[in-house]
Amino acid sequence: QVQLVESGGGLVQAGGSLRLSCAASGSIISFDVMGWYRQAPGKQRELVAGNISGGSTNYADSVKGRFTISRDNAKNTVYLQMNSLKPEDTAVYYCHLFDSRSYRGSWGQGTQVTVSS
Repeated sequence: QVQLVESGGGLVQAGGSLRLSCAASGSIISFDVMGWYRQAPGKQRELVAGNISGGSTNYADSVKGRFTISRDNAKNTVYLQMNSLKPEDTAVYYCHLFDSRSYRGSWGQGTQVTVSS
């Protein structure tokens, strides 16, 4: 099973930017579905950005125009560029990869993002 490790989280002031990375232990080419989720204290995990290869990319309304999901298959890495961060973006962010043909999926362990006002 492919292991995922997120990095790039941290403390940033409102209006700042962070780029989260999700590095896989093996090839991610077969994973046609990728997504970034987040979970704030006391709240349910929610989808922030999702993409299906060859299909559309979806963003939560709260992050549209500010966040961008991307992948680099050569580096086995998925990214989430986060700009114009707001305090309400504070959460633990998780990456998720899923192979819709084999129904195999993997989650990362999460990385904390804290945005101060």
